[in-house]
Amino acid sequence: MTDKAVNEITWVIGGAQGSGVDSAANIFCKTCAEDGLYIFGKREYYSNIKGEHSYFTVRVSNKQIRSHKESIDILVSFDAETVFRHAKDVSTNGIIIFNSELIETSINEIPTLDEDAQSEIIEYFNYNGSEPFTIKKLVENIQQNSIKCYGIPYYQLLKNFSEHTNNPTLSKLARMINVLALSISLSFININRQALSRAINYIFRTKPKIAEINITAAEYAYNYSEQRFQNNKFSFNENKRDFSNVILVQGSQSSALGKIVAGCRFQTYYPITPASEDSEFLESNQIIEQMDGKKGSVLVMQTEDEIAAITMAIGGALTGTRTSTATSGPGFSLMAEALGWAGINEVPLVVSLYQRAGPSTGLPTRHEQGDLLFAINAGHGEFPRIVFASGDIEESFYDTLKVFNFADVFQLPVIHLLDKAIASSIMTCKNFDPNIININRGYFITKIDNKVQDYNKLEHFKRFELKENEPISARTPIGTENGIFWNTGDEHNEEGHIIEDPTVRIKMMNKRMNKLDLILQTISDEDKTLSYNGNSDIVITSWGSTKGAILDTLDELNKEGIKIQFIQIKLLNPFPQQLLKKLLHSAKTIINIEMNYSSQLAKLIKQNLQRDIDYEIVKYNGRPIACDEIYRVIKEIVNNNIDKRRIVLDYGS
Repeated sequence: MTDKAVNEITWVIGGAQGSGVDSAANIFCKTCAEDGLYIFGKREYYSNIKGEHSYFTVRVSNKQIRSHKESIDILVSFDAETVFRHAKDVSTNGIIIFNSELIETSINEIPTLDEDAQSEIIEYFNYNGSEPFTIKKLVENIQQNSIKCYGIPYYQLLKNFSEHTNNPTLSKLARMINVLALSISLSFININRQALSRAINYIFRTKPKIAEINITAAEYAYNYSEQRFQNNKFSFNENKRDFSNVILVQGSQSSALGKIVAGCRFQTYYPITPASEDSEFLESNQIIEQMDGKKGSVLVMQTEDEIAAITMAIGGALTGTRTSTATSGPGFSLMAEALGWAGINEVPLVVSLYQRAGPSTGLPTRHEQGDLLFAINAGHGEFPRIVFASGDIEESFYDTLKVFNFADVFQLPVIHLLDKAIASSIMTCKNFDPNIININRGYFITKIDNKVQDYNKLEHFKRFELKENEPISARTPIGTENGIFWNTGDEHNEEGHIIEDPTVRIKMMNKRMNKLDLILQTISDEDKTLSYNGNSDIVITSWGSTKGAILDTLDELNKEGIKIQFIQIKLLNPFPQQLLKKLLHSAKTIINIEMNYSSQLAKLIKQNLQRDIDYEIVKYNGRPIACDEIYRVIKEIVNNNIDKRRIVLDYGS
């Protein structure tokens, strides 16, 4: 392979958790972005702290991309396990960079590879030898597919670098191997070296001495690789883009940034994967510069459990403060009773629900979209709530601004559905515009003119005032002068006093539930659904983080003259029944794609539209959908080569 011209590559780095995989991947992403390339990356890791296998997949392109692919062009490994696990996914003419000092390591010497995984790998490579299956034997096998394998003596290289810099202590810094391996891999792509230096300076911006050492190490490794492998290159065959208006954003940061801009000033949480990173980012950026130039802050409170998290958040919201809580499925389960309290008391509250695979603890660090119906139905009895789903990192920022407005305007809990796939991904986005959505506090008053000298004659504030065809009543913070009212978990009258009168009960239930109709009348069609790729008689329906893989698939199909429409449903409760009927009216074939076992969106479509889905594509193995997975299945459907109505995707290392 000599200067292979490409439009994109997929790069994967792997190693034991705690060995610097994430740091190396972040430097790689930043380097490529600095050099004018588009990025989409995803992080996969086990639910232990150190030792188990961790890997980071990064797709790099000279055009916009929104998802990952199955096939790997460059595999970078710190350890033997990465080679064994991922070598089968390396594409023809791809590259494997591995530690040559581990060449004789056999697959059965790796304690973190269970017997089933070992057997599957050995079977894949069709190895029938009597001797143990080693990296050496795997390399011999895989090179028959025109895959280039480059063994690098990492520890010897680190020792040589230590001697080169006259700094003997560096030879003991095993974590520096990640920078050496990263830099060697970058030498196989025509990347501007200055971009690499800028990326390292950025990643270690709070540790300038560490940055300087890593830049020197990167240069040393890059030169080493250039001298040894100078003719083996991937070269992007188009001019790179102007990135003056593009940022590189991690999914765990985008919603948190939206909260800061939306005016959220109080967030509660109990640590849980993958939601914790949202709160941790807010904790790291609590002191903020507000629009008027004054300093403000976000109070982030770690509570003793999720019940305390939501009840404390409700208390904050009652003071008039924009408030949220962030959790995942198990934590949201504990919040259900308090969610009903917020519902009956018409409390504006945002719940950021980062879905992961369940039930129970399930797969704590893996992905799924299994909480849709749960979010819609959580809590006993009936009360209105909005369930709103973001499809990617960029959307999650702007949607966060919207859901705070929804909570205030309609005075109810809003469940903002995010997930592990979004939280653990990184991508290039257009610069976020903090002014694109204005803050709307709704019918919110902070002053009540009620000049009564005798306190006993003071008329109490009708927080839950009943008016004909007006489900939204005035809201005021607790403690407002002349604004006395009650909050309880019971049914109540206009002032909040407990009642059991059947007539008032009917009126209060109608008042609250009529908000659902008002929501459907008020929220724009663009916030209910998004339609892509024009009209077609074949329509894909989906929600949440499958969006990127679907859009990338449509781009490939368009090149082949195959046009398919995609409808992304964002407002999932109340369900936009009439709008969807209109959008799906001329569809002859509906293909629903989502990441859960039972096609939960398909159930909602059938329930609300009395229409069956023609094909259900699902995935529930804990790994996000890759665009090439969807592409293959859609092609089979279009060509009438598939007679199954339910297709289960199973790719994932």
